[in-house]
Amino acid sequence: MKVKNTKSQKQHKTHKTETGTLAEEIETYGVNDLISFLEKQKGLDYDDAEIIRKEKINGHAFLKFTTKKFRDCGMPGGTAMILADFAKECKEKKSRAFSSYRTKKDLKEVLEKYGAGRIEDIPQFSPRIHKIDEKDESFLHCLKDIRIKLSNMGTVNQSNEAIRCEYISAILHACVHITKNLTGKYIRINPQFEIIGGESTGRVDYAIGALEELFCITEGKQFQIDIGFAQVGMNSNIMQCESAYRTNKRKQKADDAFYDYIFGIVTTATEWYFLLYTPDGISCTSKNPLSIRFVESALKEGSEEEKELYKSVKRVMEVIVGLLKDRVDVEKMPVVKKQRVCSYFEE
Repeated sequence: MKVKNTKSQKQHKTHKTETGTLAEEIETYGVNDLISFLEKQKGLDYDDAEIIRKEKINGHAFLKFTTKKFRDCGMPGGTAMILADFAKECKEKKSRAFSSYRTKKDLKEVLEKYGAGRIEDIPQFSPRIHKIDEKDESFLHCLKDIRIKLSNMGTVNQSNEAIRCEYISAILHACVHITKNLTGKYIRINPQFEIIGGESTGRVDYAIGALEELFCITEGKQFQIDIGFAQVGMNSNIMQCESAYRTNKRKQKADDAFYDYIFGIVTTATEWYFLLYTPDGISCTSKNPLSIRFVESALKEGSEEEKELYKSVKRVMEVIVGLLKDRVDVEKMPVVKKQRVCSYFEE
């Protein structure tokens, strides 16, 4: 039996906020407004409407209800699940909208701090790319590892962050091993490394460095088309690099002449951005990321997809190895580090 006419005579007024989501509108509803809304959106019938009215469930309370809570009020199982799922969906959309709004606002503030109003305004630097031998043992091992992961986990498309980090880890470990062989220097890669200092105290996905200093901070992100991973990743990675800089300075008990630079990597595994952080500002290698397509069709030997995977992984690794090798080799004297940073913009 359908509700005869439980609509409130009052028209629904959309509650506009900076994110303007449906959940924020629902939160303003009284009991009758909520019943009217659910009748139109979910076909609420008379009996279910009476339960909502009896329990005095307004919009704010509705968004907190679970299937169990609806069932405890006497709601039929099917209706309880539909309403609970709808409430959850509304809250998740609100969370994503707020995250998008907050990220864009935070990124704007971070960029302005370093003299750039937009991502497009970030200066570019030219990294020293290290050409990797096609027969390099670490490179071939990385490709083999990627093929095994592709075979076991499938194409990387809208995969979750954990799966993407499997591929990121394979590439980073190979790059660190190649750099160690090239330089003979002690380098470590530390997953889930905790950095303390500055505005972004907390764990980073990967920190690469030696005993006394950090060289590179990597942020692995899940692709979020509604936010844009470049915005999310750059925002957090810039602040993480700043914290890593402060960590280096504190560990070395440096004086006012201290100068250092940190490389940042923001990636979803399929797209790779590279940043350079110095106390004077931030810069990136390119407005467009380097891309890798992890697709199952690349498992077919001799296919165009296999050749493209081979080339794109090699291209990304050559940039990373070049950055790490350059940072490991530079002398610790502040004036030398500053000269090295300046050279990136002269090439």
